[in-house]
Amino acid sequence: MRRSLIVITLLVALSPTACGGSGDEGTPDSPAAVEQISGTELNRITLTAEAAQRLDVQTAAARSEGKRTVIPYAAVLYDPDGRTWTYTSPKQLVFVRKDISVDRIDGDSAILTAGPSAGTKVVTVGADELWGVEYGGIEED
Repeated sequence: MRRSLIVITLLVALSPTACGGSGDEGTPDSPAAVEQISGTELNRITLTAEAAQRLDVQTAAARSEGKRTVIPYAAVLYDPDGRTWTYTSPKQLVFVRKDISVDRIDGDSAILTAGPSAGTKVVTVGADELWGVEYGGIEED
């Protein structure tokens, strides 16, 4: 139920009419573009500044604690198969899903055994919506 509401909210928030776009995914007027990263199964999501603002996308830097990387627990996503992911932001308005392995949760932090390196920006607010963009797309009726 929660995923359905998120996808509906995403579609309304990023609808081409809400952002003034034409509805063609990947065009300059589209609120989001999704392209596969060559040689991988991953996608690169690029949002317009207005779309990122509407989704209130926020990031925080991963940090190092000893030999482990620590990210905010808010940055952890679970897929339907129970695997864990996070969205990284290699540059402003660009997002890439990254698989992670969580060792443990400590309060508001996720201690990882595998994931992004310290200093990498991870999405703490708006990750569910990015997931919807990546897998649901944006279509005009």
